[in-house]
Amino acid sequence: MMFSVVTTLYRSSPYIDEFYNRISASLQQITDNYEIIFVNDGSPDNSLEVVLSILQKDERVKVVDLSRNFGHHKAMMTGLFYAKGDYVLMIDTDLEEKPELLLSYWDVLKKQNDVDVVYGIQEQRGGSFMKQFFGKLFYHLLNYMSSENMPTNISFSRLMTKRYVKTLIKFKEREMYIGGLWHIAGYKQISIPIHKSFKGISSYTLNKKLIMVTNAVTSFSNKPLIMIFYLGLIISFFSTLYGFYLIVDKFLFGGIMSGWTSMMVSIWFLSGIIILCLGVTAIYLSKIFIEVKNRPYTIVRHVYKKNQEMINN
Repeated sequence: MMFSVVTTLYRSSPYIDEFYNRISASLQQITDNYEIIFVNDGSPDNSLEVVLSILQKDERVKVVDLSRNFGHHKAMMTGLFYAKGDYVLMIDTDLEEKPELLLSYWDVLKKQNDVDVVYGIQEQRGGSFMKQFFGKLFYHLLNYMSSENMPTNISFSRLMTKRYVKTLIKFKEREMYIGGLWHIAGYKQISIPIHKSFKGISSYTLNKKLIMVTNAVTSFSNKPLIMIFYLGLIISFFSTLYGFYLIVDKFLFGGIMSGWTSMMVSIWFLSGIIILCLGVTAIYLSKIFIEVKNRPYTIVRHVYKKNQEMINN
């Protein structure tokens, strides 16, 4: 039995040594046959140098160095491609989720013969009130828009079987929301409550969060396109009714339509609706444009192992 741990590096240098020591101690309580894979996602600090120094002391450490920053989810999926273990733990290095969660996940997984994934559900979301509010709003919006009923408040860490990981890495989306892929990959998955600490600084800027929300909705739902159709029907219906009202008012009651103000409001409103609908359609077209080019979603520059360097072409 072999275990693999896959984690990513992005501004991670303050946490790497502690993460390595704690995850190694947890692994050694289960088996001595394991590997720890660090994926350097174009980290601008000295994270790569730190893990390379660890690699020289521990042959069970591997480092996958990406050619630039491709994004957290894509980097993690790349790391899964290199995992050889019968069981694979996916976890971040930032220590917000304790490395010792491996033991909790393993206790559940080893008792369930038909379970392929054990993952954490946050008991309570951390951060400010606004962060908690928008976190809940995101999951409600995603489940409303999607045909899939996805679990909410999921953590990033999860322990997976080899067959589940093989299925997961078959997904090749270039615009990726990994939380949705976890769900639609299927298999029996069990959640356990966990506590996630909050270090106060997130690498997910507002712009990145908005991109993630857009990817999540458009990757797992065509409802926005359907809603555009129904919105057009509703506007056409009420416009027709209002047109009949104006005709009747004009010829039967001699009414005169109030002029410039009502006209400008109508133009602005309908123009906004048209631009919104075109924008939603453009998002879907852009995703098709990106996917059909079939570019790799990451590029690996080097894979480092102890006392050797393997170059991936």
